[in-house]
Amino acid sequence: MNMKKKLSIFTALAVFQAFAVGSVSAQSAPQDDTASVNTAKVESVEVLKQEQPIAESEVKTGSNNASTNTPSTKGKETGTLTGIEETPKTDIEKSAIDGEGSTTNETSTKPVNQEGTPEDVETPATPAQIEQPSIDGNSAVAAGGNLTLYMNSNKMEQDGKTYLAGQPMTVKNGVSYVAIRALVDRVGYGVKYDNKTKETIIISGDNELRFKTNSTVYTVNGESRTMKGPAYQQKNTFMVPLTSITQALNITYKVNQSAKTVVLNLNTKPVASFVISQKEIFAGDKVDYVTSSSSPNGLDILDERWTGRQESFDQAGTYTISYQVQDSNGQWSDPYSMTIQVLSPNLPPVAMFTTDKEQYKMGEKITYIDQSTDDENSIKKTVWENNSLAFFEPGPKTVTLTVTDNHGATNTYSKVITITNETLYSFSDFNLLFTPVGQKFTFNGGEVTSMEKVPYTYRDEPSLLIRSNSPETVNTEGIVYKESSSGQTRFMIHHVNNTGKRVKMYVIATNNNPNPAVFEQQNMGFAGPTPYATVAGKLSIDKWFRSIQTGADQKKEVIQPGESKLILTELNKTPMKEGQVISLYSDAYSDYSLDYNVILVEENKDPFETLPMLPVLDRDGVHNRGTYPNATRIITYDQLVGVKPARLPLGDNASDPNLVGTDPMAYTDASNAGNFGVLYKITLNNVAPRTLISFNPRGGKYSGVALVNNQVVSIADGNVAVSNSSEQSVLYRTGAYGESVTILFSAAPGSNLPVNLLFTPLPSEK
Repeated sequence: MNMKKKLSIFTALAVFQAFAVGSVSAQSAPQDDTASVNTAKVESVEVLKQEQPIAESEVKTGSNNASTNTPSTKGKETGTLTGIEETPKTDIEKSAIDGEGSTTNETSTKPVNQEGTPEDVETPATPAQIEQPSIDGNSAVAAGGNLTLYMNSNKMEQDGKTYLAGQPMTVKNGVSYVAIRALVDRVGYGVKYDNKTKETIIISGDNELRFKTNSTVYTVNGESRTMKGPAYQQKNTFMVPLTSITQALNITYKVNQSAKTVVLNLNTKPVASFVISQKEIFAGDKVDYVTSSSSPNGLDILDERWTGRQESFDQAGTYTISYQVQDSNGQWSDPYSMTIQVLSPNLPPVAMFTTDKEQYKMGEKITYIDQSTDDENSIKKTVWENNSLAFFEPGPKTVTLTVTDNHGATNTYSKVITITNETLYSFSDFNLLFTPVGQKFTFNGGEVTSMEKVPYTYRDEPSLLIRSNSPETVNTEGIVYKESSSGQTRFMIHHVNNTGKRVKMYVIATNNNPNPAVFEQQNMGFAGPTPYATVAGKLSIDKWFRSIQTGADQKKEVIQPGESKLILTELNKTPMKEGQVISLYSDAYSDYSLDYNVILVEENKDPFETLPMLPVLDRDGVHNRGTYPNATRIITYDQLVGVKPARLPLGDNASDPNLVGTDPMAYTDASNAGNFGVLYKITLNNVAPRTLISFNPRGGKYSGVALVNNQVVSIADGNVAVSNSSEQSVLYRTGAYGESVTILFSAAPGSNLPVNLLFTPLPSEK
C-alpha cells in the first residue's frame, strides 16, 4: 500500500473518531430525524470537504467551524430574504457559464422563475449520504454577509473568506444547479434528512423546504412547487436548481456575466420603523409613536432603543428621532430615523363680526361684516345663528357667529342689535327685493294660479332621449334598458339598487355595422352612489350644466364592426351598495347606429360575459322609461314680460305637452310624464326693468339647478329644496333697464313636476 492510500485511511478514521466524540455531547434530535452512524461518518467528511481552503496564496483562513470539521450546535443565523429575482437562461447558462454571448461588465438583477420542464437525469446507484446533515439537524453558522458563487466552480466567497462546495455550480439541461449542503451552510439555514420520506429538508425560521432526488417537485411549507429541473445526486453531492431556493426564501441576487459570479444578498439584520400618528405636532402635545419591526429570518425581537424620543416636546423646533430593535441572535437593526417639525401651540380662531348699524327698522336690510381671524389664516367653518337679512318684529335680537379652524379649535361671538317699532319694508316686499339669488323665501302660493300665463310657443330640436328610469328600484340583475340610436342622443339614467348585493351599472355600445363607428361623449353629469335620490338628481344636473359650459368631459371612441365597448364609464367607476342611487345625464353623438344596453350586475362580474344571460327587466308601473325623439325644446319669447305678475309653466302636459315615444322593451307607446330628460332652452328677449325671475314648484318638493345667462344657479342653495308651492327660489333680477335673459333648464331626477317660472315686478326701493 502506497503512502497516499495509507494517509487516506488514517484521515477517514480520524474524521470518524472526531464525529463520534462530537455526537456524544450533541443535543439529542427527534427520533425520526436521527441519521445512521454511516451517514454521520460521511457527513463529517462532507463538512471537512466543503470547508477546506484553496491554495494559501488565493484564500484566507476558513472559519472556526471549518477547522472543527463538525457542524455547529449553536443557533443558526439566517439571511435577509427580500425580493424575488430571476436569471434567464441567457444570463447563467449561455453568457455566463458556457462563455458565449456578451462579456459586458454590467450587473443584472432578475426575478426568479419557478416554471420549467423536467429533464431526465442519471442517478448514481449509491445514495449520496455525504449531503445528509448531522444528527442534531443543524448546519454550520453562516457569516451573514453576501455570498458570491462562481459559475462552473465550487469556489464560494463570504465576508472576505473563501470556501469550497462539494461540487461546482453547474448547468444541466439549461438549469443552474448548486450543492444544497454547501449553500445552506453558508446561508445559515438548518438542514436535515427524513429517512422515511427520503427527503432533504431546509429550515429557515418558520419556512420548511423539502427536496427529493430525481423529482422536479419540491414543497414549501407543505405547498408543492415545480422546479426548472429535477434534483439529482452527483458524486455523493445533492444538487438542486439555485432558483428553487432563492424564490422560496425570497433571496435576492445579482448576476455579473463578465465576472462569472452570482451574488446572493444574505443580510440578516432585523428591520425597525415607526410613524407618528399626528399629522401635525404641537409643542406640549403628547406624541403618539407607532412602531413596527420584523426579522427577515423569523427571529423574535427582544429589545429596542430610541434616540431623541420625547413623550412631548416643550419647545417648537426641528427634532431628529431614531429607533432600533434587537433580535434573539443579539443583532441590532440599522437605525430608522425621522426628522419632525414641532409647531408652536395652536391658537384658536377669534370670532368677530359687526353690523353696519346698531339699530334697524322692521324690514330694513342688515349688513353683517365677518371680521373673524385666525393666526394661520385658516378658518374652515363658519356658522351663523339668527342672522336674518331683516327682522319684522321689534325688540333686541341676538346674532351669534361660531368659527372653526383647520385644527378643530372653535370660538363664538354674539352681538345684540335693536329692532324699532318703525316699518321700512313689508315681509313680501323685502323678500322680492333682497333675497339673494339661489335662496328661497315664502309667499302666498295660492296667488300663482291666478297669474297670467306667458303665451309662449316652442319648437323641438332633434335629439333622441333614452330615459332609463323604470324599474327605478332594481331588485335583480338584468337589462334595465336597451335601444339603438344614431346621431344626436341624450342618456338619462336614474336607478336605485335593491338587489341586496354590491352592483355596478354599465352602458355597453355594440357596432353591428360593416363600418367602424365613432361615438362622441359631448358632456357628462353623473352623481352617486348616494342614499338620497334628490341629492343625486340635483348634482347630476349641476355637473351636466357645468360640463356644457366648459366642454371638459368630451371623449371619442372608435368602435369596430362587431365590437362592443363600455361608454359613459363614469357610471361604472364605483359600485352601488344596497339602497344607493345613481343619476346620469349625458349628450352624445354617433355617426352610425349603435346598439345600447344599460345593465345592472354584481360588481365583480364581467359585463360583456354576463350580458347574453341577463333578463330584460319589466317596468315598475310607477316610473317612466322610453325612447323619445326631439328632446331639446326651444322656447323663444319676444314680447314684454315682467310689467305685471306672470308665469311660464313647464312639465304640465298642457302649455308644455309631454314628449311621446315608445318603450322598445315592452313594445308599447310611452309618454314622458314631467318631461324628465328634456333640455329647455328659454330665451326671453324683452324682460322689463326691475323684474324678479323666480322658480316655484307646483308638484311637490324640488331640488335642482338652472343655467341663467350662462351662470349656474341653485334651486335652492346647499341641500335646501323648495319644498312646496308656497316657496320660491330667486333665479335673476333685472336692473334699471330691460334685458334679454336666457335660461337652460332640465327637470332634476328625484324631484317633482310641474314647475313655474314666475315674473314679478319689483317694488320701489326706499
